[in-house]
Amino acid sequence: MSFPRHHLALAISALLAAGPAAAQSASSDDTSAATTLDAVTVTGSHIKGAQLSGVGPVSVVDADTIARSGATSVETLLQRLPASAGFAGNQTNAYWTGNGYGTTQVNLRGIGINRTLVLLNGRRIVNGGTGANSSVDLNVIPVAIIERIEVLKDGASAIYGADAVAGVVNIITRRGFDGAELGLRYGETFEGDGADSAASLVWGTTGERGSLTASLSHSESKAVNMASRAPCGLGEVNGALQCVGSSATIGGRALLADGSMVNFNQVPGGDGDAYAPYSSIHNYNGNPMLNAVNPIKRTSFSVFGDLALGDDVGLFTELMFTNRRSNQLATPGSVGQYRPIHIAADHPTNPTGQDLTLVRRRLEEAGAREFYQDTDTWRVVAGLDGRFGETWHWSAAINYGRNTGTDGSTNVANLDRVAQTLDTGVCSNAPGAAIPCGDYLGYGDLTPAVLDYIMFTTRDTGGNSQRSFTANLDGQLFELPAGWVGFATGIELRTDRGWRDPDILTQQGIANSNAAQRIDGEYDVREVFAEVSVPLLEGRALADTLTFNGAVRYSDYDLFGGDTNYKLGLDWQATSAFKMRATYATAFRIPNIPELFGGVSEGNLTTTDPCSGWSAQPTTSNIYRNCQADGVPAGYTQLGNTVLTRTGGNIELQPEDAKTFTVGAVWTPAFAPGLTFTADWFDIRIENAIQSVAGSTKLSLCYNSDGLSHPFCSASNFTRNPVTGELDFLSSQPVNAASERISGIDLGLLYEFAAGGLDATVNLDVSYLDRYDLTPFPGGSTIEYAGKITGGRGSFAKWRSFGSLVLAQGPWSGSWSVQYIGRADDINAAPGDIGDHAGSLTYHNLQLQYAVSRAFDLALGVDNLFDKQAPFIQSYTDANTDTMTYDLLGRRWNAKLTYRW
Repeated sequence: MSFPRHHLALAISALLAAGPAAAQSASSDDTSAATTLDAVTVTGSHIKGAQLSGVGPVSVVDADTIARSGATSVETLLQRLPASAGFAGNQTNAYWTGNGYGTTQVNLRGIGINRTLVLLNGRRIVNGGTGANSSVDLNVIPVAIIERIEVLKDGASAIYGADAVAGVVNIITRRGFDGAELGLRYGETFEGDGADSAASLVWGTTGERGSLTASLSHSESKAVNMASRAPCGLGEVNGALQCVGSSATIGGRALLADGSMVNFNQVPGGDGDAYAPYSSIHNYNGNPMLNAVNPIKRTSFSVFGDLALGDDVGLFTELMFTNRRSNQLATPGSVGQYRPIHIAADHPTNPTGQDLTLVRRRLEEAGAREFYQDTDTWRVVAGLDGRFGETWHWSAAINYGRNTGTDGSTNVANLDRVAQTLDTGVCSNAPGAAIPCGDYLGYGDLTPAVLDYIMFTTRDTGGNSQRSFTANLDGQLFELPAGWVGFATGIELRTDRGWRDPDILTQQGIANSNAAQRIDGEYDVREVFAEVSVPLLEGRALADTLTFNGAVRYSDYDLFGGDTNYKLGLDWQATSAFKMRATYATAFRIPNIPELFGGVSEGNLTTTDPCSGWSAQPTTSNIYRNCQADGVPAGYTQLGNTVLTRTGGNIELQPEDAKTFTVGAVWTPAFAPGLTFTADWFDIRIENAIQSVAGSTKLSLCYNSDGLSHPFCSASNFTRNPVTGELDFLSSQPVNAASERISGIDLGLLYEFAAGGLDATVNLDVSYLDRYDLTPFPGGSTIEYAGKITGGRGSFAKWRSFGSLVLAQGPWSGSWSVQYIGRADDINAAPGDIGDHAGSLTYHNLQLQYAVSRAFDLALGVDNLFDKQAPFIQSYTDANTDTMTYDLLGRRWNAKLTYRW
């Protein structure tokens, strides 16, 4: 493995000099985070008393760090972690649609939001969005109720079940709160936009028999127009960046019968019949009608309680509700994209004298579109827990979550009505006509009557639900010479469902948008697990302790059958100052609802049949042999260039399989009390990864393989007419075809010390991505993502780090945090092109806090202190940069007031 030490040294020295880190690594028994958690169940183990430093590489974002961050959403806290990469929704994504507009997620290691398991108090959370979604929407969890966030960067399917391939994010809520706390926060950019405000009230009472904590919170952020940060879409033209815009013009771009391309009038009030040869000067700049930050409102209410029913039995409950309202500004829609518009030479609106096809016409007269979402998410947990004997604990709980949403878009064209306004046999120019005639050739020629007739607002509905029952038991089995053997076991029964009903016109392909089909599906799972912690050595030379950790989990899905996963680990405390840990685990991800049940449809897609003309091929070629063996008649020739192809979900999908291996070390040198170093190497291998493969690719790989041996030769991928040889079935639905491998190193430093009357903490997390290789299907070329920026999967800079310097004295405290993102090359750009790479970038954040009294705190912070601008990246069109990786807003401030009584 290539590991450039000088890059690491530069990253560490730069960050230590300036500060950094919102994530406090809890990786040593001596750290405060680890010792305070010893008595409870920690992320990565069901055995109470397990140490964070022993279960694997775990980072903790604690309450103090959360307060110092000034964050109003969980995504801000998690997406700064060096282990976060790739594609994940956040508020600056103008077009984040893969998991529902307005949602935010975390993507550990960059290998997919659906491969990171998100828990709340150790239990699953229902997926969120606007229906049939594939991961948790972090927007549903208000920051005000969070005590800490534990991030396990290791495969954990044996502990928690499916989807914990890259790791687990466990959000722990506040408990045992006595009194009340009011928090008010406001911030905006130094350009005076992007206002971000939040208010929260937390109340709690604690008595001898139990406690109750309740919270109410509301947060709201305003839009930032994209043109204020990126005036136009840029592209390289003759060696310089220029505004390039969209070829969906406001006048209309048309292909004439003689093969020439023309564009119609674009001048307000100009000659509606004027047209000229099309060129890029006619292109449309959509940035003024897009947002760099989309507005969002969140209102949440939650209650957490526990009550002792006796000396050894207790009741616990959780209730959480969040309403999210968000919207995204979008450019006016276009016609011609989803349904060709042919206008005859003798049509009264056609001034060219030739038949033409209107390729694109942006409906600028109708104004911008606005996508909107209104979602409600409920979560209810109720259970009993208790203990018996000296060391045994048990718990049983039911967990119900439900997310429902309504979403849609304004100013969508009804394509049937567009056609009617062009049909002179049904439309009329008479005032008040039921169907007015429309002139789409030239800006300004569409009348208000036509716009009222063709435009409408779509309304989609959908949701997700989750029902589960869990029962756990843990304790100490027996004592060995080196200590007690810890044991945990439990069961989980769970049903997940997702559904989505697009607007009926969208389903019918009448709306001027991508056609979408209804989705509705669910799956059931029954699971049982066991976990053991066995002390092997204690008090020996070079082995203060040596502990074996093991876990196994059997999962039985009604759709997939059984799947067994296990985890093996060693925790070796060589001396009081040095520890090593290693884990090997299997993990799996089940196909999500859209992948399984996504609306299946068929359409004629451009496809090349390799058996067309096969009998003219050399008799020794695989094409000749395989097409002959498959019964394709001699002299067969493909009719046309399209094949009826099935797309959408695939109920035949199976779970992805993964293997993870981590080796780490923890060093707390005696010469520097309070200092901890950590290092962890990780390696993740994923097989049977789900990937959509084009029909032409499947056919080519099959018929070029030896003896039709390729997996794509199965009847589930295509079939032929036994008489004519024509393809009568072809699928481009997702299949279990890909393989992925990810490896790298995580480094951490935590140093707590006193200097000059100040209490100081230095915290640094560094992540180095050595490789991320994806082979999309057997026989396909491997794609290397490490060190690359991709247009569809996000950024995979090899180096990322986050660190902080925290100083406190009396009522004053402050933190200086720094986020470092290393250089990355654009995978789609030619070397030497403008925007072929993004250089390394460092963001600085400053936060100061003053405790006026024990009850009253004031805080003031500035993010992106030096106003670093996002780099130009060729593969991205939204604001000319990767908005999931780089800051688009620039310098911004925030102020927070906290009052307790």
